[in-house]
Amino acid sequence: GAAVTSASRTEAPLVGCIDFVAVDVETANENMASICQVGVAAYSGGQLVREFSTLVDPQDWFSAINISIHGITEDDVAGQPTFAEVAAEVARHLGEHVAVCHTHFDRVSLAQAFRSLSLEPSGCTWLDTARVVRRCWPDRFAQRGYGLLPVCEFIGHEFQHHDALNDAKAAAAVLFAANAHSGLGVAEWLARV
Repeated sequence: GAAVTSASRTEAPLVGCIDFVAVDVETANENMASICQVGVAAYSGGQLVREFSTLVDPQDWFSAINISIHGITEDDVAGQPTFAEVAAEVARHLGEHVAVCHTHFDRVSLAQAFRSLSLEPSGCTWLDTARVVRRCWPDRFAQRGYGLLPVCEFIGHEFQHHDALNDAKAAAAVLFAANAHSGLGVAEWLARV
């Protein structure tokens, strides 16, 4: 079910404006609109001020590949809200904020899920932390790839990979590490990427 809580402060020293929401989704199958979990973590002044996480019944089939990645099954989402039932809540969390995700997957998935319901996606501005990593540490990941796991291993952030809320917080940790390394805030990173 859905969980909304408030919590902690980041450990990274912050430079510039660092207010944003981090978001991640998991999908049931190759259809990017088949969202089965959403996680959102909102930060203000470097502090986690709000989080939202819910399983979602995608009303679609689950592929063995996707289950092997995130471990979410049809049984797990039975009785959970559909995306139509959580779309307004997701849009409210994203609002007009800067929305941070790691790679374009989450942005595209949410856009397709909103469009499948004939709804307009949120008016947020997207910032891809994989693109931030490419510019902050240009040679560090060229051979290993820019996936969330190797980047988080590099910055020393431990997390439960492929849980939407934990992945959202991991994307935030990447942005905080890039901020500490480069001195660039959200606005500067938006201009660069």
